[in-house]
Amino acid sequence: MFDVIIVGGGPTGLFLACELRLAGVRPLVLERRPEPDLADKAHGLAGQVVRLLDNRGLFERCGGRGAPAPAPGFFFGGMPLPLHVLGKENPMYLLPVNQRDLEHVLNERAAELGADVRRGWDVLSFSQTDDQVDVVARGSDGTEMTLTARYLVGCDGGHSLIRKQAGIAFPGISDDNVVDRTALIGPSDRFRFAPGGRVAIDGLGEIPAVFHRTERGLFTLLGHDPERPLVNTAEWEDHPAGDFPGPGAPMTPAEMEESIERVLGARLPLAPPPEGAPTMLRRMCGRNSRLADRYRDGRVFIAGDAAQVSHGPTLNLALQDAANLAWKLGATVQGWAPEGLLDSYETERHASGERVLMHTQAATALTAPGGDVTALRRLFAELLDRTENTHMVAALVAGADVRYDMGEEHPAAPTGWFVPPINLTTDDGRERRLAELLRDGRPLLLDLTGGNDLAATAEPWNDQVHRVTATADDAPAPALLIRPDGYVAWAGADPDSLKTALTRWFSPG
Repeated sequence: MFDVIIVGGGPTGLFLACELRLAGVRPLVLERRPEPDLADKAHGLAGQVVRLLDNRGLFERCGGRGAPAPAPGFFFGGMPLPLHVLGKENPMYLLPVNQRDLEHVLNERAAELGADVRRGWDVLSFSQTDDQVDVVARGSDGTEMTLTARYLVGCDGGHSLIRKQAGIAFPGISDDNVVDRTALIGPSDRFRFAPGGRVAIDGLGEIPAVFHRTERGLFTLLGHDPERPLVNTAEWEDHPAGDFPGPGAPMTPAEMEESIERVLGARLPLAPPPEGAPTMLRRMCGRNSRLADRYRDGRVFIAGDAAQVSHGPTLNLALQDAANLAWKLGATVQGWAPEGLLDSYETERHASGERVLMHTQAATALTAPGGDVTALRRLFAELLDRTENTHMVAALVAGADVRYDMGEEHPAAPTGWFVPPINLTTDDGRERRLAELLRDGRPLLLDLTGGNDLAATAEPWNDQVHRVTATADDAPAPALLIRPDGYVAWAGADPDSLKTALTRWFSPG
């Protein structure tokens, strides 16, 4: 019997497997694709999730350098966010990593940690009792097998079989008139990237390279890889032609050129990517905004796109789902989870899903054509002239605006929030970043008090909670109790309130 079976070996499933191994349990990942997906999909991570990957030592492995630094700017609804005005309060971090490269890194990390990942296995059905879950899967050779685990997690995407068979509703809305077209192209002398995030197009002049809105649609030209820029348009059409991949005729370079001409009013001939480079021609018709009404059915859980889909930062959300669920499953499997710990996964992550759904729909509304939207954008731009409004929107998009309820009536300021970056000097005299102490995925008691009272209080939890004593100039509290997912479960210096928090989150003591 496995501890946990994960259905879906994309980034969410692989990251969940890594987190479960850190939590001391044995996961099995079942992925129907025989090989990793090399398709060009998401092109980066934004917000709080970047710091989560840094906590696990994956930031640099995904192409980051040093420690994550706040981004000077970002976008919301196709409108620039002047994040440089926020200073230390800037919550937006960026990691420009292609999804296939992220999946490669996570696949390597899962192997290093000893996770069992089996490709070419298609899950057909499952059944559960009070004690276990039985999963029927078929291998690429046609062999069927029943596998048993204590828990099952569906990380199998927006069309999740696990969610459907568990009878979990997936309410939401669909806007069938928005058509997104995307292509990887080759270099061209018809356009040139200019300073300040702009692009010069022959016959048109300089325009913003990202989210350039006209009354006919939206245009973006990304030059992260100058040898194969990514071009995208969004149009609002009465009779969309159908998705590709999926139902509908394949998209062609000519269709992409025609869409650009409709949006910009200028023809931009497109060259193909260099020979041997990844290609993409994709048309997506309609945008779904859906959120599962619950994230659990008995011993069955859902995470990532299986729980929420939108035209927004779903991968950012998904990886944080995995981090939240993994340590709670690990505690339950190992027998030290307090009552109700597993239930808190749905409570906490459903709230985050609601926020993403809200801001994604709002951002889409701000990019639509029409004079009324243009007027709304002018008003919104005026609101963003105020620093407090820019911070609010940035925190919303970064996923840093949700504070978990840690059970205290009057919690200290950092309690319930994702732990801020802190530079420390540990007792051995080493200067370290807090993220370096969170690599192993264990709960951490960061004690900056210089005394012994908290150590005595935490002693019964020494098997679960790692305690580090240090000094810091920029700490938000004398001591912090940090959950494995990076959230502050308690802050302060009072031993009695620390004991209450340890009992609530990590065991009866």
